Parts: sequence; C-alpha cells; structure tokens
Amino acid sequence: MIPPVASQFVAGTTEAEALEHARQLREQGIHTICNVLGEHYHEPAAASGDVERYRRLCRDVAGTDLGACISVKPSQIGLGIDEATFRENLGAIVETARDGGVFVWIDMEDRTTTDATLDAFERFVTEYPEMGVCVQANLRRTEEDLQRLAGLPGTVRLVKGAYDEPKRVAYTDRTAVDEQYRTHLKYLFSESSAGAVAVGSHDPRMIQRAIELHDAYGTEFEIQMLMGVREDAQAELVEEYDVYQYVPYGDKWLSYFSRRVMERRENLTFALRAILNR
Repeated sequence: MIPPVASQFVAGTTEAEALEHARQLREQGIHTICNVLGEHYHEPAAASGDVERYRRLCRDVAGTDLGACISVKPSQIGLGIDEATFRENLGAIVETARDGGVFVWIDMEDRTTTDATLDAFERFVTEYPEMGVCVQANLRRTEEDLQRLAGLPGTVRLVKGAYDEPKRVAYTDRTAVDEQYRTHLKYLFSESSAGAVAVGSHDPRMIQRAIELHDAYGTEFEIQMLMGVREDAQAELVEEYDVYQYVPYGDKWLSYFSRRVMERRENLTFALRAILNR
C-alpha cells in the first residue's frame, strides 16, 4: 500500500493502477509514459522478470486509446549484468512493442551507462523508429552525442540531468546547466535532420524557450513532466501542446519517491507544493 504522500508521484504497485491513471490522464488529453520501477539489477532473473512485465504492458497498451508508451532503464533490464544481456532484453521488449505499435523510451542513467545506452538505441531505432532516448544537458559530452543522434530516426528527450557527476565530465553549476540546456534545445529544434524533440523539464523558462523555438523552426515537440509535479501546468499546456506525464509504478516505489524529491532543489520545491496543495 502506497501512502498518500507517495501516491502523488507513484501511480500504484500494479499495472492495473497505472493503466487506470493513464485513463484518467487521457480524459484530460495528456499522454502517459509508463515505467515499471526497478534499476541496478545484477541478477539475470530480476532483469528477466521486469522484461516480461514490460512485454505484458506493451500487449495491454496496444490497440487502446490510452495514448501510452513505455520507458525502460538500462540497468533494470540487464546492463548491470553485461551489455549483451541488456541488448538481448531490450530487443525482446522492442519486438513486442513493434507488434503492438507501442513507443519505447530508453531512460538515461549515470555517465557510466551513456555509451551502452546510445549504442543500443542506435542499434534498434533504425529497425523500429518508434523509439526515443534521453540525453542530459549537464554532461560535457552531450553536444557530441546530439550530433550523433541527429542523423537517426526516433525522438530525443532533453533533460537537465539529476545524477551527481564529477566536474571533469559535467557542469555542476545550475546557471551553467541552464545555459547548456538552452543551447542544446536550439540545436535540436534547428537541426534539419533532427526528429521530434521531447522537452523533459518542469522549468517554465525552458518550456517557454522550447515554444519560442518551435514557433521559429516548426519542429515537432512534446513536453514531458513527472507525475505529481506541476500538474496544473500540465493541464494548461495540453490545451495547445502535446504533453506526456511520466508515470512510475511498482513495489519499488520508496527509493524512487525518496530520490525524486531530494535529487534537486527545484524538485523538492515542486514536491512540497504538490503535497501542500493536495
């Protein structure tokens, strides 16, 4: 049983609860990105279990009008074991998703997973373009990564980055990260070979910048926010733009809830507002 405070940010422990939340969002015009909670598995059985959960979710979402897609973490489906296991498991999920026409997102984790994540995305998106991958504006390598991704099908989600990375590989000053986010946004919108852009941010300034870039370049884009964070803004934005809510569920809710509200000062502020306004 998830306590009321955590239920602001986690849809429940079961797929049925997540899909019911997706139905409620769909009535508002908001799309759903479903994530089965779990990460950093080092045993094949644990990874295989979540792979099967994702495949079942794909089958259950396929053919519905929920406007739902899925998002997987590499360390959840085998990268903590080895890269071959990760690719094999991702391939199984993508195969099931392709059968049902379900969009697949690959989340980005800490810097040690970036190369394997992008390699796997490149491997599968050329065969199944209904895929997206996340990149983090705080990493110093992101400009180069975006240039690589620009020539591929699929969608790129740009986030600021929540992992505590060392200065040698990441910008750690908030102002510098914001500047990098704006720079990368402009590249994504202006690069002629880029596909759709997913703006993964709760920052009103970044969302406004994305809208301005969309008006200037005409590039398709969507806005992605977390469940329980700035839901009033999500309801307003969906009147004019495509809005997706990231909806996690599962019995591993406690670590997700704790990390999300503590990882960045602004997330904590949004969480407190959500709780107080409940």
